Amino acid sequence: MRPLPPAPSTTPIRLGARLRASRQAQSLTIAQVAQATGLNSGFLSRIERDETSPSVATLVSLCEVLSLSIGSLFEEIDTDVVHLADAPRINLGGRGASERLITPRTQSRVQCVRSSLAEGADGGTELYTINCDVEVLHVITGQITLVFSTHDVTLDTGDTLTFNGHEPHTWRNTAADVTEVVWTIVPAAWSGSS
Repeated sequence: MRPLPPAPSTTPIRLGARLRASRQAQSLTIAQVAQATGLNSGFLSRIERDETSPSVATLVSLCEVLSLSIGSLFEEIDTDVVHLADAPRINLGGRGASERLITPRTQSRVQCVRSSLAEGADGGTELYTINCDVEVLHVITGQITLVFSTHDVTLDTGDTLTFNGHEPHTWRNTAADVTEVVWTIVPAAWSGSS
């Protein structure tokens, strides 16, 4: 007995968001794409909202105008999930910090570190830099003070600070309890692309 061929997917393919993103990345309006393809603007809008499916000929025409390969519309989205309980423990320095890398080790474009900072924890008395272009610090709970060479910035629960990654700094937990933060480093400190 011959095996049955695989059944077609019942999940609808949503091409609209990818087509819209490509159009917007090129600063094209729907009217411009409509003129280039000879299609109606309202029809293109419905395609972008996934309210209608384009024919193969229409899809080819859209991809030509948007300089997309048809195959790119159907590529699997590259995702990586890191569960906090499974995130590897790392040590970026400082005292009283328990840190976990919550982005994949293979990710070189960005690095996110979840830090649990004990009461009185700090990044040391010396100002330091990390090999990156941008650092973003988000406070999940608690309070942290960033110390720069010219001033200090205190962040409370829900606050986010973005700063130049080449700016010397240190930090201290200024809450009377544990402070939870996420550091985002762009690019990842070990990527070598900074």
